[in-house]
Amino acid sequence: MHTTSGIWPQDRADFVELLHQALEEREIRDALRADPSGEAAVRLRSRALAAADEIAAAADEEYRVYLAARATSTGRGPATGLTGLLLLAVLAPPVSAAAGVVLLLIGYGAGLWGPVSEFALSARTAGWLLTGFGAVTAISGLLALLVTAVRGQGGRRPGRSGTERARRRWRRALLDRGVLPYLRRHLPDPSLPG
Repeated sequence: MHTTSGIWPQDRADFVELLHQALEEREIRDALRADPSGEAAVRLRSRALAAADEIAAAADEEYRVYLAARATSTGRGPATGLTGLLLLAVLAPPVSAAAGVVLLLIGYGAGLWGPVSEFALSARTAGWLLTGFGAVTAISGLLALLVTAVRGQGGRRPGRSGTERARRRWRRALLDRGVLPYLRRHLPDPSLPG
């Protein structure tokens, strides 16, 4: 079975939080109170922190699921292509409309000084086509932005909640199968002196 190579640095805070939580469990706390100096608690905590990766191996399967869910929810694959389309939708309308207006001015301006030439007709035709293209891309761009916004609102929440569920499952498994059993195994024996 493939295992992770320990807890990722950004997840160490979760481990430390669960360790503190486990040290506050009644049976652990009561066993540690047998040492009035408090050194047993410090040693146990330090020992558990040093063995974090070993302890975390007990919840390795849940951790891999959590890492996969987190990678999926923060992945940028589809967004990159969408960014290109949105950029095109934003830039195409003003550029094509401006070019269309310039060509229309040239085409109609050329017709003012004499008979309408082939050049004037071509400039007018191109101007109207570019202006129409600008209008169509503006409408398409607005629709694309609207669809993206709707998908963003509806599509991100399940990803986040799925990641959060996977994180909660990992934390529960880490506490129940990793941290607590480790602490119980390494509690000081009250029958031994010191």
